[in-house]
Amino acid sequence: MPIIYLSPSTQENNYYVNGGTEEEWMNRLADALVPYLTASGIRYTRNTPDMTAASSIRASNAGRYDLHLALHSNAAPEGLYGQRRGILVFYYPGSTQGQAAANLIADGLKEIYPLPNDVRAEPSTSIGEVRQPKAPSVFIELGFHDNRADAVWIKGNLDAAARSIALSLTEYFGVPFLTPSAARNAVVDVNWGSLNIRDKPDTASYVVTRAPDGARLKVLNQYGNWYVVDYNGVVGWASRDFVTLV
Repeated sequence: MPIIYLSPSTQENNYYVNGGTEEEWMNRLADALVPYLTASGIRYTRNTPDMTAASSIRASNAGRYDLHLALHSNAAPEGLYGQRRGILVFYYPGSTQGQAAANLIADGLKEIYPLPNDVRAEPSTSIGEVRQPKAPSVFIELGFHDNRADAVWIKGNLDAAARSIALSLTEYFGVPFLTPSAARNAVVDVNWGSLNIRDKPDTASYVVTRAPDGARLKVLNQYGNWYVVDYNGVVGWASRDFVTLV
């Protein structure tokens, strides 16, 4: 399964013009994003508010991730406070994968942001979370929190933004986009060996783990004849033919 390092802002001193902080609202965005990731079988590791950008980068680089995704909101420079709007999605120049992911995310956000012409993907070499991660990196600046209209939009559209970002990620990773559903208990039901749990709903895709007959697992979602399952903390795709709901 695809796995991302999810890095919402840890900047607790960046205040929204209408209350709260960048750290608070980007963590709320991450909270809204997580169910969509899980529903579509995208695994993630998430930083914590007590971390910093530097420690988040170190944690990302200590693992093997398919994408480093940083969630932030922006602020205008001194003298222009409150006068700018728009969404910027940064990637590292020369990173084909980072650019592809950034373009997909920007295109998706254009569909929900009230000023679509002010949404764009841009290269950057100055942002640490773009330049330093080993994985392809995307750094989203979801509007300007010093602009009242943008701050109101961010707070009122967390689920829409999360859904848009998740939809773009499923397109990037080549997996189906599924909406969250309640988890169901199930058991593996095979007559021989073990059940292959794969990284995509395709019998030719990589086997991430195997579960023996009778093993308990959670069914998180369904796509055709495939289930998204959680087996001992490993999320993947399993053929519906060999899983029995209980």
